[in-house]
Parts: sequence; structure tokens; C-alpha cells
Amino acid sequence: MLSYISCVRTTFAGALLCATTLSPALAGDPQKGGALRVLATADVDHFDPSSTGSAPALSFHRAVTRQLISFASSTDEKVRIVPVGDLAEAVPQLSADGLTYTFKLRKGVAWNTPGGARALTAQDFERGIKRMCNPALGSFALSYFVDLISGMSDFCTGFSKVEPSVQAMKAYIESKDISGIETPDDQTIVIHLTQQAGDFIYMLTLPAASPAPVEVLEFMPDGPDYRSNFVSSGPYTVESYTPDSSLRLVRNPAWDSASDPLRGGYVDSIDVSMGMQPDAAMQQLQSNDGDVTYDINVPAANLQMFTATGDEKLTTVSNGFTNYLAINTVSANNNSALQNLKVREALQYAIDKAAIVQQMGGSSVAQPLNGIFAPSILGYHNFDLYPTPEGKGDPEKAKALLAEAGYADNLKIKMPFRNQYPDSSVAQTIQASLKRAGIEVEMVPVTATDFYSKYMINRDNTRSGGWDIAPVGWSPDWAGGAARSVFQALFTFDGVTPQTYNYINYNNPSANELAKKAYAATSADQVAALWNQVDELIMKDAVVVPYTAIKLVLYHSASVENFLPYAPSGRGDWTNIWLNR
Repeated sequence: MLSYISCVRTTFAGALLCATTLSPALAGDPQKGGALRVLATADVDHFDPSSTGSAPALSFHRAVTRQLISFASSTDEKVRIVPVGDLAEAVPQLSADGLTYTFKLRKGVAWNTPGGARALTAQDFERGIKRMCNPALGSFALSYFVDLISGMSDFCTGFSKVEPSVQAMKAYIESKDISGIETPDDQTIVIHLTQQAGDFIYMLTLPAASPAPVEVLEFMPDGPDYRSNFVSSGPYTVESYTPDSSLRLVRNPAWDSASDPLRGGYVDSIDVSMGMQPDAAMQQLQSNDGDVTYDINVPAANLQMFTATGDEKLTTVSNGFTNYLAINTVSANNNSALQNLKVREALQYAIDKAAIVQQMGGSSVAQPLNGIFAPSILGYHNFDLYPTPEGKGDPEKAKALLAEAGYADNLKIKMPFRNQYPDSSVAQTIQASLKRAGIEVEMVPVTATDFYSKYMINRDNTRSGGWDIAPVGWSPDWAGGAARSVFQALFTFDGVTPQTYNYINYNNPSANELAKKAYAATSADQVAALWNQVDELIMKDAVVVPYTAIKLVLYHSASVENFLPYAPSGRGDWTNIWLNR
């Protein structure tokens, strides 16, 4: 996409925040029609945008939801991390005190309600923000907004006392307001913040910040009735859905391309087939029986072949994705061994990160990681508190730490892992690394669908010792200045509301104070230096073992044209692809 950019000064890193008018730089003439065939291992985690938390699901939400601010899909890494107006006409000027944003909605945006197309309004945006703190189904994104938007904390405190029934939640949402969100007319939204936050514009790109039509208040958040009565604002809407099997999206008759500068809406339908294995998916892409993948990266063997032949259908995308070993410091397993810092430090030294890099496809797609931030995030720096020769692990150092802690040769731990590529092979490498250090690992294969819901974010399972360590992944929740979306989501706890992906309710008050300074810092150097300190503080606590920063390696069929990566998902943008068959 070509972009004509106008910029305004913000408080974030003293940088320019740019609103963009887009003009398509397309790979030939767009072809309308056809069905885009998407191959997936797992289901979409949530249809309800207020609750979605997985990066692959952002491809779905790109097609069926819209936000005030979003990103253009592009092959240019710099273009695709610039926030631009989506529902909003443009990225607005910030008030002089850095606390107020005023948005003007585009005209012509509509919901596909059961009664026909109805205009999307400013009040729908406030309703969407309110739904984030409903007592029936939490939102991982709530922590970004609740103390930042004036009056939202009070609104959510009141909401937490409401019976989690459809009628009670509807009554509360419709009768109470968030004082920091004003809607003087249907096209105007004014948001007041409690403190300066230069990355607030980026937060508004999250699906959780999507407007919500009044109709959704008739259903439990993300429940079966919500899904079967889905109301869309994007170019596509849900026609049919079978859990863990298939999903079909078709054109949304209420969508007007003139109101949407970011989505082309070229194909007639999008068919998602779930339960695929990576090798089978690659075969279907090569034989033109499938078009793109939902949550599948190119396996190492295929990558070598595609690279050797110079296959132009291969795409590598950086989106800050990291892999790390989560450590359960909550359970009492092994006489509370993982609550002992020396045991956790032993895990740091034991892991052979170089071997994991090879399992993921080599240095062209992965690199060893020693902190919580990926190289693409402002705040990353190259440090290592637990160095080992060539990143291959130091089993003798690990054994010595275990002996000091009183756990020499008698530590047995449980490790669930997603039974899919590359997680299975990575889990085997971790098991072998820990065995060299004298730690016995019980492998627990879990389906991709069940891994997070039944193990990682199940608080009862965590407390009872259902797992000890687990290989997990994380990508920033937004593109650009995204350190907050790693730190706040994974490593903060207010003592009241558990973070969905902070599996052990970890919290470090010193790191929190430094982060607050980073949010308000006015230069890139200040921001980076503060996040550097946060990173080192967390790694001193050794509650995770980061092991790789990776690039997503994607492949598509010969029928796909205009394959443009969408930064938040790290995948090709379904809404801008067209087909040449």
C-alpha cells in the first residue's frame, strides 16, 4: 500500500504519530470473487472482540470488526506499524495537557443487524469499552484501559458487583456511564485520560476496543448465542460455524468499501478448516487445494526446500513474537521447589537455546532470547544474566544450583505442551536439556485448543500443580511501541484482578514503578533505558526462561494475489487478498 502520511506530535518517545490516507499500490488489478481457503490447527479463541487474546484470531477480527485506529497491511515493515484512522477519520491531535483525545467517526459505517443495516455510532464505542469489564467473561486487555480512562475504574468496580446474567449486565451497561468517555453527538468521541500515555493510540487498535452494537447485550459474552447471532462491522460476517471444525465468513451486506480505507473485501467468502496438521497444510498449499494458513508456520523441512528453490510464495514477518518457558511458582509440587529462586536459576542455565533455534528452522527465522522483549520492541537490549557457552546450556552450573537448593537428582516436573509443530519438537529439546541437568520431565501432550484454556489460564489447575513448566509464546498486543503490552499483560498483578496470561499472578513493585516512568517518558532514549531496567529486574526473579525471538514464516498458494502482512496477527490480511483462479 502506498501511504500519504500527515503527522502530529505526541508524548510517546517524543515521536510523531502519523495519520495516513491510503492509496492502494496493488499487485495488478484486484479480482473480486471466489472463496479464500484458510487452513488452521485450532479454532478461533473468541468471536467476542472484548475477550480475544490470541494473535491468529486477529485475522478473524480484521475481517469482521473495526476499531477507531488500526494499521494498514503492507509488505513494508515501517508502513505496517504506523497507526492510522479506521473508524476514525484520522489519528487525532492530542490536547495540550496530553490527556484528551477527540475522534470523529467516518460516515457510512454500519452494523449488519437482524433488522438490516444500521449506522455505527459514538455510543457503540462507549458500549464496547464498557463490555470489557463484564463479570461473566474477563478481557485480558482490561488492565490497559481500566486505570487510564477517567472513570472507568469506578464503572468496572460497580460492574463487578452485578449478577453475571444477561439481563443484569445489560441493565448496568445501559444505565451507567464511564465519565471519561463523552459522546456529544453520534459522530464524536472524546476520551479523557487520568495520566499521559503516549501509547494509548496503539491500545485503541486492539479488538477489545471495538464498538459493540446494542444487540449483543441480549447474549452472554462470547456464548453460543452470541456466536450464532454475530453482528459485524467489517467486510465479512459469520455465515456458519462448527466448533473445532469449520468457519465460513461471507460478505457483510452492510459494509461500504467507501467507508473503509484499510480493507479491500475482494473475495466473496472465507472458509476456515480446522484440525489441520502442518505437513498436510503445506501439501494443500502447494497443490492449490488451500490458500493461506491461520496459525501454521512453515515447518523446517519445507522452509529449506522453499528457500533453496527461491519460492516467491514464501514470506517472513517480524511481529515481536517470543517463546519462553513459564514456571509455576504457585504450586506446592516437589516441596514447593519452583518457589526457590536457585531452582529457577538452574532452569535458566539448563536450557539449550541453540538447539531450540535449530528446531524452529535455524538462525534465519529464530534467535536466542534472554529477556522478555523481542529485538523489534523499543526496550529490548542484548543482555544475559545466565550466560552459557554459545547458548547451549550449562548443565553442570544447573546441577550445582540444584544441589545448593537441596534438589540434587530428585526433581520431577510436569510439562504440558501443544501437540503440534514446532511445539512438540521444542518440548523434546527442553526435556533433553533438563535431563542433562538431572531434572526428570513428565511430558503432557495437549491439543492446541485445550492448552491455554485448560492448563495455562485455569487458576485452579495452576494452584493445584497441574503443571510445573510450560513452553508458551507471546506476541505484542499491538504494533509499534509495544513494551507495555508485554510487561503489563504478562508480569503485573494488582492483587485483585488476575491477568489472563500472567499465569502465576507475578508482580514486581520496583518494575511497576519503572514502567510508569516509561509510559510518561518523552524521549526514545529514556523509554528504552527504563524498559531495559524493567527487563533485568524480571529476569533476576527468573519466573520465565525466554529462549527464542522468532519471525513468522508463511506460505500461500499460487492462487493468492496481494498477500500483505497485517502487523498485529503477523499473517496475510484476508481482507486484501484476491484470487487468480
